[in-house]
This record gives sequence, structure tokens and C-alpha cells, in this order.
Amino acid sequence: MTPSGSQIRQEFIDFFISKDHTFVPSAPLVPGGDQTLLFTNAGMVQFKDVFLGTDHRPYTRAVNSQKCMRVAGKHNDLDDVGRDDTHHTFFEMLGNWSFGDYYKKEAISWAWELLTEIWGLDKSRLWTTCFKDEQGEIPADEEAAGFWREQPGIDPSHVLYFGRKDNFWEMAETGPCGPCSEIHLDRGEEFCNRKDTRGHQCAVNGDCSRFLELWNLVFIQYNRLSPIKLEPLPACHVDTGMGFERIVSVLQNVPSNYKTDLLLPLMEVVRELTGDSVEERNARLTPYRVIADHARSASFLIADGVVPGNTGRNYVCRMIIRRAARFGSKLGLHDPFLAKVAEKAIEIYGLAYPEMMKNKKSILENLTREEKQFNRTVEAGISELDEIFQEMTKSGKKVIDGEVVFDLYATHGLPLEITRDIAREQGFEVDEPGFRSAMDQHRIDSGGGKAIGIMGGEDAELYRSIFVTLVDKKKIGKQGVDYDPYGLKPVEGEVLAIVCDGEILDSAGEGAAVELILPKTNFYIESGGQVADWGKIDAVDGSWQVNITGMRKPAAGMISHVGVVTRGNPKVGDSVVAKVDIQRRQDIMRNHTATHLLHAVLQKVLGEHARQSGSLVAPEKLRFDFTHPDPISQDQLETIEALVNEAIFSDYPLAKVEKSLNQAMSEGAMALFGEKYGETVRTITIGEETPFSYELCGGTHVDDTADIGIFIILSEGSAAAGIRRIEAVTGREAYSLIQKRFKTLKQVGKLTGSSLDGTIEKVTGILDELDEVSKENQEIKQQLAVAEFRSSLDNALKINGSLVLTSIISNADVDTLRILTDRFRDRYPSGLVVIGSVVEGKPVIIAACTEDLVSRGIHVGNLVKDIAPLIGGSGGGRPTLAQAGGKDPEGLISALNKVTDYVQKNLK
Repeated sequence: MTPSGSQIRQEFIDFFISKDHTFVPSAPLVPGGDQTLLFTNAGMVQFKDVFLGTDHRPYTRAVNSQKCMRVAGKHNDLDDVGRDDTHHTFFEMLGNWSFGDYYKKEAISWAWELLTEIWGLDKSRLWTTCFKDEQGEIPADEEAAGFWREQPGIDPSHVLYFGRKDNFWEMAETGPCGPCSEIHLDRGEEFCNRKDTRGHQCAVNGDCSRFLELWNLVFIQYNRLSPIKLEPLPACHVDTGMGFERIVSVLQNVPSNYKTDLLLPLMEVVRELTGDSVEERNARLTPYRVIADHARSASFLIADGVVPGNTGRNYVCRMIIRRAARFGSKLGLHDPFLAKVAEKAIEIYGLAYPEMMKNKKSILENLTREEKQFNRTVEAGISELDEIFQEMTKSGKKVIDGEVVFDLYATHGLPLEITRDIAREQGFEVDEPGFRSAMDQHRIDSGGGKAIGIMGGEDAELYRSIFVTLVDKKKIGKQGVDYDPYGLKPVEGEVLAIVCDGEILDSAGEGAAVELILPKTNFYIESGGQVADWGKIDAVDGSWQVNITGMRKPAAGMISHVGVVTRGNPKVGDSVVAKVDIQRRQDIMRNHTATHLLHAVLQKVLGEHARQSGSLVAPEKLRFDFTHPDPISQDQLETIEALVNEAIFSDYPLAKVEKSLNQAMSEGAMALFGEKYGETVRTITIGEETPFSYELCGGTHVDDTADIGIFIILSEGSAAAGIRRIEAVTGREAYSLIQKRFKTLKQVGKLTGSSLDGTIEKVTGILDELDEVSKENQEIKQQLAVAEFRSSLDNALKINGSLVLTSIISNADVDTLRILTDRFRDRYPSGLVVIGSVVEGKPVIIAACTEDLVSRGIHVGNLVKDIAPLIGGSGGGRPTLAQAGGKDPEGLISALNKVTDYVQKNLK
């Protein structure tokens, strides 16, 4: 019986659990706490900090199936999706891991056992590769080759050697690295796609599709210090990755990933919508593959909190939805259809990934909304693109300018990738660097800034050496510095280490920027949107003090207090007292608990799709970003604020309990977008019998909601496309704001001579009076302008039988000037009038002429274009009415003096 994809995934996990591995659930597609990656693109991402030495885990063996996206940056498979049987934007990576535990022998023998004994693959068709350095600098991996040759039933001639490109893995230019072994399957001569190529020979790592790479076993044994220098790691690790879709296609004995039970059902949904036969589907397979892949990818992205938008991850989500919709239109699907495909994806993956079922409504709504929005603009965008192609054909150009491509996206919603697809179909290319430059500039101009990537772990070696020394001296335990940020009492200890400018010191002088390491601390390290604690570290004898303004976790087990020596000379071994700034911490706690209340209320008022998409918890305010497509009305905002305050006044107790991640998730705890969680998590429950809120959170919180005091929303607006932002204050800041506003209200009452309760009525009356006065004032100005205009008629000239009038009218606005030009044309059957004025310090010109002058060569739009530079501006308009504006009032006379020259030259 053919196994299902779900069975194959579970068999992999169960096999390694039987080998004493801990099952670790897939991390989200958005890497928690990693700014270097747009998406999780490999199984090792969630374990990167272990390899860098900045973290450790409670297990040394792990197994998982990791959700991955490769659609941006170095790993971008988008171009190949749809063209072949193996590429995807979203895929799963099966992996098993050893952190300083087992090594090559076990990894190789277990891989062979699973493939040949459990899954029954033909041993004679399996080939393996090992590392041999073509440059002769790194030792060949004879150890791995030896273990491969020992596997039962293997053909020793199937153990091959390859160089750095194929069989040496590196995380980055420096850092952990090592040789790897790949396992390939010979699928048979019928899978060769180059049979007709003269001289072609099928081979492992060759250029045909006969040999399929199944699994890569990475053996991390070196630390690269420079391009030419490697040193052995103190502990060796195993990091393996097997493409889930590939192994499913092999075990289900189908020639394509798209014919497995993971993707074929999605294509069948599309086929039902189009009415195509199987033969017709196979004749235009590319759109079917793209739609199946992209619908699945978008569903997983939205489930992980990534909604369609204009930048970063949100742009990718929007792009793949719109790209799928465009390929759907090529199949004749012009109405929204992706939600139907997504429903099938949710059905297939919902058991393994519960977040798909939990967020089903949000997935379907976002897909449909994005398709509708795209459908409204795509026709105009493609029409404009066709015109661009016509112009390029005439000029012989082959590459569309990047700014033009960006304008197509900004104006018509055509992502770069769709423009590129259409361009290639017509024989053109696009300027991709120019597009990205234009997008970056647009982001900066609109206040978004550029994304900043931080690798982390750069100074881990320094702090690991401190860690080892302190453990050896028994100054700290093997778990490192004792970290408990939930207490407020001063913590006593001794200075274990001082670091200044990357050097380990015995002492530091006054004014030095230092990092102090103590055996234990209750200072909070910035995480989950909550800022780090501030405070002071004092010598017990009072001889010195360090003002702490930051916290770091530079290596596994190491926590440092960052600050400046404000008095004296701290020394290693000194006894100290570390004191958190309690008032600041309490302000932060109020704001943090308030974000939990706000999150719960948003979901009640707006819907379950309103999920956190970022936050800032600082002492002076809170900022909360959440997914929601539309602006929030004033009534909704008032309701949200009222419900949060109602929860505060209800004095709900908070329960702060540590649980396993699996237990918390099964109980319905909310995990937050972009956050990273370990196997043991801290849960925050607000309320008892029916909890008001239940979230995973490692931050600091009040004990009861009444401790928050009061909650006031400062602002609500757009943070990005599909993302709204609320800023608010609580506690002392809220009280200060109330005081300030109340004081302002009393001052207004005093100035208007009204009581506080009557202020609105009084101010409304004053505004009504001002409005009446303003109208009267405007009427008087118009009357004066008309009078001034009438007197200027005496200065009108006659040129070729038509009246020409130029005049500067004092203090007339644009509307008044237009009225005067209309009066001129009503009064005179043939003539031209140009009137200027200075409005709020800036010159304005209005020009008009009667219809008969147009046929005689007059175009006042061209006229104002000619004279506008004299007032430091620009202008234009229709043949009979035009307007110009500028910055230089002194040029107004010169501009009007040029009118006569224009008329004499052009009036026939």
C-alpha cells in the first residue's frame, strides 16, 4: 500500500525518536529573533544559536520537520517554480540533529537503516558522496567514507568524493562549518532528460535529472576564523536535511513532487474550476504547478502572521498571491479562486500544523481580499506594460528600467516578479537592481528605512572563554549565570568578569564603558518587544558605582550588564549589589500586561485575524502592531479603549506558570508572530475561570490588572500595508497625560469664560461666529478684488482686434482669480486675461481666453508654462484656462510683462 505524505513524515520522526531524539516542533516561517533572514529557509535555522555558541538546549539529540521558504535572498527558487518537478517556494525539511552527542558513525548508519530497512529503497541504486578538498588544504573526510563502506549491502564503488562546492558546508564567511555527505538515488535511465545530448553521461552531481539528491548529512567539526584558517571545534555536531517532497515522490513512486498527495490534490481543485481534462492540464502544467505551490505557500505564511503588504515579508506574501492569480487568469480563472485551493492545503496539512486550521478564516479572507484588490488594478497595469513593450520595440531596448518597474508596482500593483514573467514571455528583461533601489528609496522617503541585519555571535568566543574559566573555578554552574528577571529585590554577588572594548580586564576606571558579569542577575534582557532593564551596580563598600543602561546575552550561559563607571574603580572579585530601577520596571510591567489585554480586546472587536505583528514595551509607552486590513473607526477605537479599561478595573489576577511548549499550545495559548520559544515556556493567564487572555510570554508583568491603573490610546494608524499600529500609555504616564489635558481644558474654559462642562458649547459658538466673520471677510475681499479688477480694465490692450489684459490683484485667492477671469470672458466676446496675486506669500497666476482665440494660435496652457519660471515655479492647463504657481513673488511683474510678447508672436 502506498504510504501517504503524512505517514512518511511521522515515520521519519518516530524512527529518530526511537534513537532517543527529542521531537522539536517546526519553528515559524518568520525566524524568531533573527534579523539576518527574511524567512526560515533550512532546518538548522532554529538551532543556529546553538552552533554559534549563544545558546544551549536541554537535549543533545533532536528531530523535526521544518517549514521552509526559499523565495528571497541567496536561496530563491521562485524562478524555477512551475518549470520543473522539484522546485517550490514553500517546502518541508526533515532533519535529525546532534549537539555534541553522536557523530558520523551513528548519523550514517541510521540514515542507511531508515532508507533501506524502514523505507525499503534498493541499496544498489543508492550512491553517497564525501568531501575531498580539490585545493588540498582541508583533510579529506576518510572517516565518513569508511563508515559508508561498512553499511550492509552498499556497493563500495558507490561512495564518491567531491570538493568544496558540493560537500563542504559553511554557515557564513566565518563560524561553524564542516564536511558533508549526500545521499543520491539513481531513479533509472528513463529519468534522464538529456538522452539526446551528444556525449552526455549520467552521473551523480551531473547535469541531468536521473540522480536525485535525497539527504545531506552535515558534520560540523571546524570553526572558520578566516578564508584560510580553520580550527577544530571543542564539540562536533550533526545537522541533516532531507527534502520532504522529494522523499514522498520516491516512496509514492511518482515522477514529480507535484504528483504526490501533497500537491496533486491542489492541482485537482484547480482542474475542477477550469473544467480541463487531465490531458489539457498536462498540456499547460506550468500554471497548475505555480498555483498549487503559491496557494500552499501563501496559506502557511498567513498562518504564521505574514499578511499581504508592500515591503519585506509582506511583499513576498502579496507577490506570490498575485502571481498565482495571474497564472490563474491564463487558465481562464478571472474571479477569486485561491481560497478554494487553500482549503485543500489546510485539509492536507492541518493535522501536522494546527496553526493552519486555527487560522483558516484569516487565510481564506486574506487570499480573497488580495485577489479582488489585484483584479481591480491588473488590467490597467498590463495595458500600460504593453505600451512600454511597444515603445521598447521601436527603440530597440531590451531591458525595462527599474524605476518604471517599481512605478508599475506602486501604481498598478504589479510586483517585480509578475512584470518579469510577462516581460520574458515577450522577449524582454527587467532591471532588478534598479527596481530594488527604487523600492528602497521609496521606503526611506516614506519613513520606513532600510532593514538592518545582525548576525550575532561575533564575540561568542571571548565570552565562551570567560564561561569555561568561571565554570572551572566553580564561580557559576554549567548552565551559566543564574538569570531570574522576575524579582525586584537587590541581588548580591561579586564581579566575576569585566569586559571593555572587547578585552577582558581586571579593573576599569571612572568613565569607562564596561560590561560586568555577576553570578546571578534579575535585570531583564531585551526580548519579545520589552526593553531591557536599567539600574545600578554598587560596590558593597561604596567605593564605586556603574550605571547600567543595557543587558546582553553574548554567549550561551553568559549575561552581561552594560553600563558606564560613574564613580570609582570596579575590580574583579569585588562584592556588589545590583539594583534594578524599580520605578522604570513597574512602568514597563504595566505596559506589558496592557498589551496582552489590548491583544485580547482587538480580537473581540475586530476578529480573530487581528494578531500581534510586533510590539514595543517601554516605560513611557506601549506600541502594538497587528494584522488588520482597514483603518479602525473612532467608535471602534473608543470601544477598544473602554474594554481594556474595563478589564483593568475588573482586577483580574495574573497566573505566571512555566509549562512545556506542547502543553501550552494544546491548551490554546497564543504564540506571538516572530518570537522564538524553547521547549519550556512561560505562560501568562489573565483571569481565572474563563481567562481573559492566555499567551506565551517571557516578559515581566503586574500581579493584578488593577495595578495598571488606566489605559489611554494615543494614536492609531497604518504601520504597513495590512498592519495597523496602536500607541498607548498606562499608569504614571497616563495620569500625567490626564493632568496635562485637564489643565489645557481648564485654560480653554478660562479664556472663553465658560465652565468645564460648558466648554464645548462655548467653543462651538465661537467657531460659528468666526466662520461667519470669515465668510464676510471673504466677500469683502472679493468685492475689493472686483473693484480693483474693473479699474485695471482701462489698461487693457488691443492686439489684432482682441482685448489683452494683464493685472496684479492684491490679496486675492485662486477662487477669486477664477471668478474674475470668468467675468472677463462673459463681458468681452474676444480676449485674453492673465491675473496674478500673492497668496500666503506665494505667487499665483490664472490665465484664460475666449474660444475664438484658440483657433487663432493661442493656448494659455503653453503661455503659463513659458512665464512660470519667472516666478520660480511651473504651470500648465487647457487651451482656454491654465494656472501657474511659484515661490518668488518678485517675479510676478516680469512674468505678466511677457504676456504681450507671447500674444503678438502667436495670435494670428
